[in-house]
Amino acid sequence: MAQTKEAFRARPGDLVVVEGHKVGEARRVGEILEVLGEPGHEHYRVRWGDGRETVYYPSSDATIKPGEGSKAGKKARK
Repeated sequence: MAQTKEAFRARPGDLVVVEGHKVGEARRVGEILEVLGEPGHEHYRVRWGDGRETVYYPSSDATIKPGEGSKAGKKARK
């Protein structure tokens, strides 16, 4: 799973971004509501942009970005 500049453990409030798999397929962005599993095998309860909530197991097409309320997100905006 790709992450932003500094490696960090995802937290509730962070964003998961999943790129489209086919030409013309839109990227999906969701807010992590809960981190499940152990370090190295995390999966997440995510609320996607369309309002649906799912349990998401990230793969190589996912990027975790600091959310607006997280400490890492506040640092990134400075």
